[in-house]
Amino acid sequence: MNEAKVTRKTHIVLFDGDCPLCTFQKQLLTWLDWFNVVSFVPISDARTKGIAPSISREDLLEAIHCVAIDEEIHRGARCIRFVGMRMPLLVPLSLILWIPGVIWVAEWVYQWISRNRHLLSRLFGCKGACTILPERRRDDPS
Repeated sequence: MNEAKVTRKTHIVLFDGDCPLCTFQKQLLTWLDWFNVVSFVPISDARTKGIAPSISREDLLEAIHCVAIDEEIHRGARCIRFVGMRMPLLVPLSLILWIPGVIWVAEWVYQWISRNRHLLSRLFGCKGACTILPERRRDDPS
């Protein structure tokens, strides 16, 4: 096991940094991450291959991924559920995603949004919204 992975103190979320909707979601999550349990790394970052060597670039472009401290990988809606359980304001949403059958519906909705994220970014003006919601500055604890 890599020493960097042994000493890592946060879960790592891999996201598409070239997508305004994904960037907005990441910026929102940084403000909700009161306890700094998650680090965010864009998939274009050179560290990505070392963080998640088993995930192809195509898979990374299809969905957000979280590589937990224990190396377990959570993808798409399951990533949102996993991360949400660690952020107090998102716990209610995450609990709903644990109701039997809900995660399958959430995955379907997530896949639709993911496939259409660039169009949705233009429709909802995420590029401009990202400037309204600045990134929360913090030390990278990973």
